[in-house]
Amino acid sequence: MGRLVERFSRITDVHIHVQPWRELKPAVLDVMRRGKEADWDVLLQLMDDPAALLELMDRAGVWRAGLVNYPAPDVMGFTDAANAFAARYAEANRERLLPYGGVHPRFTRDPAGDVDRLFELGIRVLKLHPPHQLFPANAYTGGLDALGTIYRRAEERGLPVMVHTGTSVFPGARAKYGNPLELDDVAVDFPDLTLLMAHGGRPLYMEEAFFVLRRHKNVWLDVSGIPPAKLLQYFPRLSELADRALWGTDWPGPGVRDMKQNIEQFATLPLSDAHRKAILETNALAVLPPR
Repeated sequence: MGRLVERFSRITDVHIHVQPWRELKPAVLDVMRRGKEADWDVLLQLMDDPAALLELMDRAGVWRAGLVNYPAPDVMGFTDAANAFAARYAEANRERLLPYGGVHPRFTRDPAGDVDRLFELGIRVLKLHPPHQLFPANAYTGGLDALGTIYRRAEERGLPVMVHTGTSVFPGARAKYGNPLELDDVAVDFPDLTLLMAHGGRPLYMEEAFFVLRRHKNVWLDVSGIPPAKLLQYFPRLSELADRALWGTDWPGPGVRDMKQNIEQFATLPLSDAHRKAILETNALAVLPPR
């Protein structure tokens, strides 16, 4: 990455999918494999081998990475075991590997206690995925009380919550639950909760995402899943939010081939060095400080 690595040596990729892929449903696994056939065995090994991931991160110039995990048995096949997987995987390097986990509000019997257990595992971010978990992000306003309890307990514990916004290509996902406007309710009702808006509503809901981001200072934009070359097409006023935008790639999800290549493409955008540094480095240090 040449001079970029020298200038930005503490890059955090807040959104990569290192998960127990052996739990994936066959149809989901087929989608995940498309375009990655030549690298598939390597990727499967990487899911079991933190040293391999750290080596790849070194080559890409990535200092830290957020390991996105969450239970979604209906659509993806992931169970609560994904939480323990993330925590165990991150033990290989607690500084550089940031474990994420989740509580499924439709299945939990003890939502507050389950959030506490994530905290005890060392989980750094609680991940909700409405299109995969099959509820809107503000479903607590319509009777899913466990979701409100999850938000409240995360707020009390200072645990950031990442919420997927936008579509999903996996079989069984419900795109109608990906509208970021539903986070407006969450930000109003839980003003001290740090919310990470994953993907900025791409590719359908960018205007709604921008509105929510401008209105609520406790909401941050995770740019993962947006091709870097198109980032300013999706968010032409990104510079107005550069102090609340977080770098992420969604690697190795569908259509995302390389962490390093994404960073290099991002570096070509007409943004100031100060904005690049904020998005690549310093904003993530504010939301996810080193421990």
